[in-house]
Amino acid sequence: MSQKVLLNAKAINIILHRLACQLIENHNDFANIVLIGLQPRGVFLANRLAALLKNEYHIKNLLLGCLDITFYRDDFRRGDKPLAASKTKIDFIVEDKKVVFIDDVLYTGRSIRAALTAMQSFGRPKDIELLILIDRRFSRHLPIQPNYRGRQVDAINKEKVKVNWEENSGEDSVYLINE
Repeated sequence: MSQKVLLNAKAINIILHRLACQLIENHNDFANIVLIGLQPRGVFLANRLAALLKNEYHIKNLLLGCLDITFYRDDFRRGDKPLAASKTKIDFIVEDKKVVFIDDVLYTGRSIRAALTAMQSFGRPKDIELLILIDRRFSRHLPIQPNYRGRQVDAINKEKVKVNWEENSGEDSVYLINE
């Protein structure tokens, strides 16, 4: 197994600021915007972006939630071991709001399809956008594309993208792992 560093902490920080600025450019005051981190790994990115928007860019009244998609996935019964669900926390109305789904890696698109299905339980958003840190091109099974992307990666064959956050791994980094 070999691994290559795609992004270090400094590069991730620069990307986070760029993504925050793109959100501000497109949504201005965030009065009708909600950010939803997809469990489990998209929540780290969503929390970081929300902190940047609030603390560095002084966005007021930012709504942030997290959505568990475990039992909405089309492959949740295919594994040998039982799945453990994560927490969903959406304590605001999404009806007629613009929702921004946030996840770390866009791979096949199946997680986003599951998130779209899960979101129906909370109402009908006006629009849904997708913000991701890493866009793995050439791997999509569904016609899903991000509105905001941190970095595009051409991972092929058995290569995997691993995103580490200081909060859960002790470092901010993204690796391309070849098994």
